[in-house]
Amino acid sequence: MNSSRRRANMVHVYNCHPYASQQIVQVEQEPRLVCCGGGALFVVATGGCKVEAYSLEQEGCPLICRFATMGTVRSIQHSKIGDYLVTTEEKNSATYLRAYTNWRHQAEGKARVGVRLLGHLLRGASVRGGAQMEIIEIPLSERPVAVACCPVTGDLLVGCENTLVLFTLRRQSQQNLQNQSTQNLQSPWSNAQQSQGQTSGSNLNISILDFERSVIVHLPKITPKQVALCGGYVAVQAELEVLVLKLDSSSEPKTLDDSLDTSKNVDRLDDQSDLLFVPRQQELLGDRAKDCDIPVSIEKTGLEDKGQYTLSYVLFRRFTPEFFQGCSVEETQLHSLQLYPLFTSSQSVSTEEPACVFCFFSLPNAGYLYSLKGGVELLSAYQYPEKVLEAVLTDQLLHVITKNALQCFTVRCAAVAARIEDPYIDTTMKACPPCSLEVCALRMQLFIGLRSVCVHGRHVILLSAADTEPPEEAERSTPRRALELKEHTRLTGIFLAVGIDPATTPALESFLSRPFLSRKWTISSPKETSAAAHGSWNLYVVGTVPPLALYQEMVEYSRQYAETNPQAQSLRHLLSEAHLLLRAALLQTPEQQRRSGEGDRTASAGRQTDRQEVEAAFRQNCAQLGDCFSRASQKDCHLALPYYRMSGLPVTEVMARNRPLSSGPQSHGLGFLFYLKHFLFEETEQSLSQESADEVVDIFSQSDPSELISVCASPSMVNIGPARTLRILHHLEATAGVSVPLTITMATMMLRLEDLPRYTQLMDRHAEMLLVYGFIDEPRLLLHGGGGGGGPHTHVRPTALTRQLAKSQPGLLVAGMVALHENNKVQLEQADHIFKELDCENCLQVDFWEATLMASSQEAVIQELLFRLASVYIDRLTHTHSPDAQSSLPRASAKRRSLKSADDLINSCSHYGALYPWLTVLCPAHTTSYQHQEALHKLQSLLCGPSLSVGSVQPLLERLSEETLWGFSLHLLCATRGGRYDLGIEKLLDRCPQAIIAFANHHLQDKNMALWWQKLLPELCDRTRAAADNSILLAALKETLVVVATETSPAQFLELIPDDGTASYFLPHLLTCSQRHLLA
Repeated sequence: MNSSRRRANMVHVYNCHPYASQQIVQVEQEPRLVCCGGGALFVVATGGCKVEAYSLEQEGCPLICRFATMGTVRSIQHSKIGDYLVTTEEKNSATYLRAYTNWRHQAEGKARVGVRLLGHLLRGASVRGGAQMEIIEIPLSERPVAVACCPVTGDLLVGCENTLVLFTLRRQSQQNLQNQSTQNLQSPWSNAQQSQGQTSGSNLNISILDFERSVIVHLPKITPKQVALCGGYVAVQAELEVLVLKLDSSSEPKTLDDSLDTSKNVDRLDDQSDLLFVPRQQELLGDRAKDCDIPVSIEKTGLEDKGQYTLSYVLFRRFTPEFFQGCSVEETQLHSLQLYPLFTSSQSVSTEEPACVFCFFSLPNAGYLYSLKGGVELLSAYQYPEKVLEAVLTDQLLHVITKNALQCFTVRCAAVAARIEDPYIDTTMKACPPCSLEVCALRMQLFIGLRSVCVHGRHVILLSAADTEPPEEAERSTPRRALELKEHTRLTGIFLAVGIDPATTPALESFLSRPFLSRKWTISSPKETSAAAHGSWNLYVVGTVPPLALYQEMVEYSRQYAETNPQAQSLRHLLSEAHLLLRAALLQTPEQQRRSGEGDRTASAGRQTDRQEVEAAFRQNCAQLGDCFSRASQKDCHLALPYYRMSGLPVTEVMARNRPLSSGPQSHGLGFLFYLKHFLFEETEQSLSQESADEVVDIFSQSDPSELISVCASPSMVNIGPARTLRILHHLEATAGVSVPLTITMATMMLRLEDLPRYTQLMDRHAEMLLVYGFIDEPRLLLHGGGGGGGPHTHVRPTALTRQLAKSQPGLLVAGMVALHENNKVQLEQADHIFKELDCENCLQVDFWEATLMASSQEAVIQELLFRLASVYIDRLTHTHSPDAQSSLPRASAKRRSLKSADDLINSCSHYGALYPWLTVLCPAHTTSYQHQEALHKLQSLLCGPSLSVGSVQPLLERLSEETLWGFSLHLLCATRGGRYDLGIEKLLDRCPQAIIAFANHHLQDKNMALWWQKLLPELCDRTRAAADNSILLAALKETLVVVATETSPAQFLELIPDDGTASYFLPHLLTCSQRHLLA
């Protein structure tokens, strides 16, 4: 078998070897039952009254110990938690349930064994529980038919005729035995789990195991054949039905939804016992499972549990009897029920719930794997090529046995667990094959007469025996044939009664000829094969191949597809299987890694090396999957990106892997282009060499010319060959037409060639506003590192074009940066960093702030810019008020003027207010330098405007002295903005009385009009009295009297005249007031 084939049921078959070694366990008597756990293999001989334990951790599987049981063992299970064995035994026609604890002490030759009932801790031998084996009798009111141990908690589930009984594992130590009756132990689902920790040495502090009957689950309409228990999930399997429930504990009592009333149906079945009812197939998942016709009720029996238990339906599956080749309808029964927990490497098995819980069960011809946590989902349906007797699920493989072969299938457990552990899977960062990926079968191993299988770590234990038919089977054949004839006659009569003649329908006749009904009236018991009936038997321990070795074989196997058809679906599927195999190995917890290495001769220090090798193989596999998806169809090509990312390969290596072969297609795959675009369009610090950058340009010029502009603007392409690229861009312009971003890109190439005249010629092709739109389309023409609206702390840097614009076209640069900010292409802090990189923080940066203030509509940005600009203006005023200070300014700031003057800002920006008239009187123009005058007028304009909060900048104004008139004007503006006009009048009369009338005319209006005669007139009278020859004060007094005479009545005016005032001076104004009053 050197090729793969796909069956009709979509199961791939690959000729890979999952099994590495095989050894025979040397047992003295014929094994009847086997189970494994805790590094040991337990064998029950045909006699059924003795258990032998063999070590799976040592070469040759030497005997650990053997001990006798109290009855004939019918079933045996091992619990990892607690390291105990539980058996069902028969003696004197009665069935017993017993647990064997501390069984390892029998290896020391200690014959002492303690026997006690459940819940009865003896004060003698039981106190020394760490020094002897104990047998715990677990009494039951019904005969046990199935037993299961929880791999998470160590609890025990017993299936009886129509009930399930849950026993909670308890631990008692010598210190608390005396006050045992007063203890309150934790709930079985929330208590911290303890690892087995049992050693062969005597230890007085070892805890003593015990069980408490906690819950009884009543299932009146189902008879358990197998049961399973895992972390609160309870599964029960009948002949053709599987029901999974979730058992939870809570502090508040809650009852299950009322079950279906099936009493009438039962009566009808009793009345019509001669009729045959074949149930229809049914699958109910999640909440829908409660619609099944199986009522469930719970009965709490635990004395120490204070909480209440609730049940919820999780999964229900019902099958109908079917015939398939090699298996009669009578033999179509479910088997191999299993609840399997899966922990991830980030979890601690001893303290956490499993990340995933899976449910597996099987028919002779098909197996079914469900995921239960986070939503119930059917992961895989396994179609077997022949009748399967038993199956065992592991986190990496599914092992099944037929009559003469051991075969394994791949599983999807790792795909589920990986998505739970890593939220970045199924994004552009990481990927994983889907949970619905078709399963595959690996190469089978042939045996003779296989009977049972169990798995521990990397050991598969097989029991085989000669295929001889017991004498009882021949005796049963005659009655069974008579029963089948009776069934055929009965069904034929039913069809004839309703007018259907089976003889006229070949399909119906064939249907009636199949003996599928005998199971309704007969209950077959397990076959008791005598020792004499077997000619030979063997007990094998088959070692599975380590995941890394199996992966390497899969890779070698995949090369056959890669050579013939690199795009074959089977190649992608095989690499996906290898990926999941490695993921399962990486998800293993330290305990699972230790158990997987049992029997090997490697030290624990080597496990770290093994993991590093698995991680290296994982990266290699991701690269191979990236290669597969790089040429995939439109549907799957996007997966090349995350797989290449997980591979850790540099982009140059990915490019080398995707170069077209001379014998193959010369185009590049969609997945590779998708990966390359993401690499180029994301801001990375990795720069390509000129050779690689030119290759990238060639790739896109052939495959996707429309992306050339963005490719050339990528920061990774800084080493691109400009002359060569320019020829390609000219060709693009000739074929696709002229566009603004293309013109700017070509100008950038000219700039790299230092051809400034042609650069200028290209930039002059379009108006400045069109160039700004071009920057919006491709922001990376101006800046690298912050494209796409990165966070404020994203590192950005200017491009060569940006540096040239700062020198030759600063207005265009500022307009472009403003446009990028307003379109969320760059943040304010990033733009500040750009101007600092350009050494323009004192000139172009301020121009950018002023322009952004004009364009922005975001209140937070506006207030931030107002504060920044006010701070800059104040700083400029402090450095330009003297010639010496002005010479200390940066040369760039001293050379050039701002793009917008104060008048421009006042006329075009609503945040800059018109200067108050009195400011012109107070600070006449051309009395200081241009820079100083501009900074003063802009700051005054902001203080005159409606937006600047005076309180935010007033602390900054403390740096400015009031000794100068311009400094005084700023402080006076703050006072007036605060409504302190009386203080403004006093200060202005003290420093510049010639501006008082302009001040009053502007501010003392409407509700402040009374200040003319309440504050200004008394102040002027007092100051004129003290300086009678002051013409400025006298003129201001006259202007004030004119306003007062206009606004007051004659009586009010008379009261305002000072007592010592000259009547002739005030009389004309009084006359004017009287005349105005008479005319009114």
